[in-house]
Amino acid sequence: MITKHSIETAYSFLHQKRNVYIHSSLDWQKDDIEYAISCYVDDMSKELYESISDGRADFLRDHKRFGDDITQAVERLETYLTKV
Repeated sequence: MITKHSIETAYSFLHQKRNVYIHSSLDWQKDDIEYAISCYVDDMSKELYESISDGRADFLRDHKRFGDDITQAVERLETYLTKV
């Protein structure tokens, strides 16, 4: 079961990191954010991760797709927040 708390926690963390990521011009900062997010999703609710990732194992872990993935994750979590 996906709890409201897990959605709120994931949304807060990913939203904050996405905002820094999309405005950063520093490659090392973007790399650090990608690493932090990768570590975070390793420990987040597996059910919530599968839900926001559509079952993609490399979601939020693929450097080439990271910008799109984090935007998608935040948008989905925002939708979930309106439903709980």
